Amino acid sequence: MNWLKSHLSEKAVMFIIASTVGLFSGIAAHLLKLMIGGVSTFLTSRFDPEGINWWLLAIPLVGILLTQVFMRYVIRHVISHGVKRLMVSLRNRIYRLGGYLLYSPMIASSLTLGFGGSAGSEGPIAYTGAAIGSNMGRRFGLRPDLVRVMVGCGAAAGIAGIFKAPIGGALFALEVLHMEFTTLSVMVLLVTALIAGLTAYILSGCTMDIGFFAHTPLGFDVYPYVLLLGLFCGAYSIYYSFIMKWVEGRLDKVSNRWISAVLAGMILSCAVFIFPSMYGEGYEVIGRVINGASSSVIDGSIVSELPTDGWCLVLVAGGILLLKCFATSATTCGGVAGDFAPALFAGCMAGLFFASLLNLLFGLSLPVGLFALFGMAGVMAGAIRAPLMAIFLTVEMSAGYDYLLPLTIVGALSFGVVRLFTMDNFFHRGADRNNGIISWLRTELTHNKRG
Repeated sequence: MNWLKSHLSEKAVMFIIASTVGLFSGIAAHLLKLMIGGVSTFLTSRFDPEGINWWLLAIPLVGILLTQVFMRYVIRHVISHGVKRLMVSLRNRIYRLGGYLLYSPMIASSLTLGFGGSAGSEGPIAYTGAAIGSNMGRRFGLRPDLVRVMVGCGAAAGIAGIFKAPIGGALFALEVLHMEFTTLSVMVLLVTALIAGLTAYILSGCTMDIGFFAHTPLGFDVYPYVLLLGLFCGAYSIYYSFIMKWVEGRLDKVSNRWISAVLAGMILSCAVFIFPSMYGEGYEVIGRVINGASSSVIDGSIVSELPTDGWCLVLVAGGILLLKCFATSATTCGGVAGDFAPALFAGCMAGLFFASLLNLLFGLSLPVGLFALFGMAGVMAGAIRAPLMAIFLTVEMSAGYDYLLPLTIVGALSFGVVRLFTMDNFFHRGADRNNGIISWLRTELTHNKRG
């Protein structure tokens, strides 16, 4: 390491470290996918894919409780809300991330999501990637400002690896983490994200998590409905964000953490039992819907024995839209998981609901699969408030480059609606609760730094 610093320029060392961070983050992302898939397969291999599975009333709750046991008695650190914690660390210039973060978010997330948590793995892997960047940067003796860059690059690499979306991962660092926009930082960021994404892609056998094959031409007569979809996604994003903050606020008010975890697990279990398609990250369901197999959202639900006609599908999609935010908030509060994948899943259901409803009411023939794809970008842009990341993540995950224009329209309109209706005090109570969480995280992280 000293030889590198003495024989190479600082910029060259940065690129070497960035490449290493990208490689390890991509490997970690692939391992996390294998861990979640292994736990999920073990638990659900004997489930009836079409009938009602009563074990779903218990399995997600057990996963939440196991995650709490792991955090409280094994690693003895609270690692939930990984992206928020990372943002607070960067804001307070705390760049030293503990070595336990190299593995603990992955183990905790595999318990939460493998047991049916209705959320994503991007938050934990971003935290792990940031820890890789922090430890590598400090190991090579980089200045604090450059270690900060490596923390952001590591988080972006985690996102790029878990979604196999290098551009989306880089935009996460710029839009969500507000990484410094300099020539060196952006170049290092792109290298790290690209290597992480390619590493995860190669290790998975060069396959995508969401395969999109139903490419059909999109006529200009459909674009007015694309505009309406953008407005609908924006309106739903407001509801989604409000319920997420409301549930989070109610659970945080419970002083006993075990009671809070049990309540979160019960909410999650009930939601997943009613609509099993919400089990885990939901990528398989998304893939089926955008490729035309919309009826797969009904499989295993309490209405699975009813005729899978248009109205039944609309009602199920609408029910999932109403309950998804409850299940996701309960998962992230009680367990260790991320917010991006559930926003993509909710967006898919929003597009499915919107197109199917209009087709039934007005005798239209809107492409339901495509509208489900567009809705993914719309709800993620509105709920996460990162439109560029949402658009490019959706495009990269599905390889739907042909539909970049309608995806951009839906994402931009949804983000605009959310910004318009949250400029004032529309969410002042939810914002106060969120600020309380941020303040608590800031206090805890500052205390750890002093310790």
